[in-house]
Amino acid sequence: MSEKMKNLRVRTLSGAVLAAVVLGAVIWSQWSFGLLLMALLVVGMSEFYTLAEKQGSHPQRIVGLVAGAVLFALNFAFVSDDIEILESVRQAFACGLAFLLLSLPAMFICELYRRQGNPAADIGTTLMGVVYVALPFSVMCYIPMIGSDVWNPWVMLFYIFIIWCNDVFAYLVGMSVGRHRLFERLSPKKSWEGFFGGVAGAVVMGLVAARVLDGGYVAWAGLALVAAVSGVLGDLVESMFKRAADVKDSGALIPGHGGVLDRFDAMLLSAPFVFVYMLFVM
Repeated sequence: MSEKMKNLRVRTLSGAVLAAVVLGAVIWSQWSFGLLLMALLVVGMSEFYTLAEKQGSHPQRIVGLVAGAVLFALNFAFVSDDIEILESVRQAFACGLAFLLLSLPAMFICELYRRQGNPAADIGTTLMGVVYVALPFSVMCYIPMIGSDVWNPWVMLFYIFIIWCNDVFAYLVGMSVGRHRLFERLSPKKSWEGFFGGVAGAVVMGLVAARVLDGGYVAWAGLALVAAVSGVLGDLVESMFKRAADVKDSGALIPGHGGVLDRFDAMLLSAPFVFVYMLFVM
């Protein structure tokens, strides 16, 4: 077996396992979905801080990871069907909120003792890890709840399918007829033809979601358009970070695919846009 075929086999197998884990966690329960997001958050933030360190920054990795995890836990607790607002939960929620509030000045205090050459950049990088990775994963907690009082995993599943369709159709169209480069400085293989092909595939999946979920066709087509365009920009943003760090992949967690940031870069940037769109439209 040639090396190319071996890599394709590994990539296909690991991709199938990843898809099964993600889809299974979303469908199984709200708690399994929350655990999946938390795991992706921790690994994704670690990968981001590693990329930053390769560029010469010195982020406060532990402080950033804890702040990101607390931010996610607060949002998940807020939307969870199983957590009753009892006095003990209120106290825990207040403690978590207080920690999150104090984490910002704590970063400045910690920097006093680290003696690094560029403390402003280090604090900024630490905060960027929370904003770039933890915030989008926290926002995803709300997507299955918008427009309904109960947990509906199919809303999240179709959002994932829209992102996947965008990637697949962009790749197929770009490989077939792609001629005009989309953003050659960061991603030489992406083309405008592939971009529009991906958007078309995403919109079709949005219409399928509307049909299956008995939703508005225009609303779901709009959601797919927002997710597709912002998802492509998310891919380019992650490419920007990797090029600055001079690495091919953000990590090696998923054989043949790279790390969490490599696989979920589109969702990291698109989730806030989709969340706001759903709030006002759906």
